[in-house]
Amino acid sequence: MFAQFAGTASLWALPILLAITLHEAAHGWVAWKLGDDTAYRLGRVSFNPFRHVDGMGTILIPALLIVARAPFLFGWAKPVPINFNRLGNPRRDMVLVAAAGPASNLGLAVISALLFHIVPVLPESVQLWAARNLSHSMMLNIVLAIFNMLPLPPLDGGRVAVGLLPPTLSKPLAKLERYGLFIIVAVVFILPMVGQKFGLSLDIFLWIVLEPANFIARTIAGLAGAR
Repeated sequence: MFAQFAGTASLWALPILLAITLHEAAHGWVAWKLGDDTAYRLGRVSFNPFRHVDGMGTILIPALLIVARAPFLFGWAKPVPINFNRLGNPRRDMVLVAAAGPASNLGLAVISALLFHIVPVLPESVQLWAARNLSHSMMLNIVLAIFNMLPLPPLDGGRVAVGLLPPTLSKPLAKLERYGLFIIVAVVFILPMVGQKFGLSLDIFLWIVLEPANFIARTIAGLAGAR
């Protein structure tokens, strides 16, 4: 049991750490460049994953999902502190800061696809391990990018929407932030279980995240020549 878990974890640990580290560092770096050095002063504009790891969201929850052989991994890192009032143009810059995280994940997915070209020159004993890490990295980063861009605070997409929508729409949306986590848990986990009880397919996460992610992954792999 432990050996199987360790083997599976070795295929996911590096992709997860890289994905969350780059995502959070990107938020902090863009905020720093736009006038808010809060994250920089706290050491959060860093590629050191231990500055971003959340014990529950980065380690425990993904580990439990691996053990349960869940069809997808779900987790989170410690949010990067941003003082939007210190940004040069708070409404516009909030959009840029929020979008930086998902954009970094898409960039990392592209890099992962391109790195498939070096797998054949690696020692044969590690080729399969490296290929599976890169495959997981590509898919995980695409899923994170799509999921985080859903227009619901506190997700990045929610903050992008708040920054882009007119006040009559952005203010009610911003007020949803206090309930955002509960809505996410209900939609991702509870709704599909309720649907199964009634013989219905209510897996919204599959429809709006996993299926688009599969399409984007195939597209990136094809463009990178990684098929």
